[in-house]
Amino acid sequence: MENIVQKLATKINMPFDEFIGEMRKHGCSEPTATKIWNGTYEVFDEFKDNDLLLSSLRKAADVLRVTAGKLLP
Repeated sequence: MENIVQKLATKINMPFDEFIGEMRKHGCSEPTATKIWNGTYEVFDEFKDNDLLLSSLRKAADVLRVTAGKLLP
């Protein structure tokens, strides 16, 4: 099953490797970019659990050419 990031990447024909590369250009680590690609951030008990990922989600939104709100479940 595809998550939000993978669906948006598919719409703009962006494969995994290109997404990771673009995230690295924006200063995001590869492990964090992979977590975002896999949708790990979508599962949380409280919204504050994602504090560390919010800046990375903004970077992902920029890479995918959407607003950050589109990436939140």
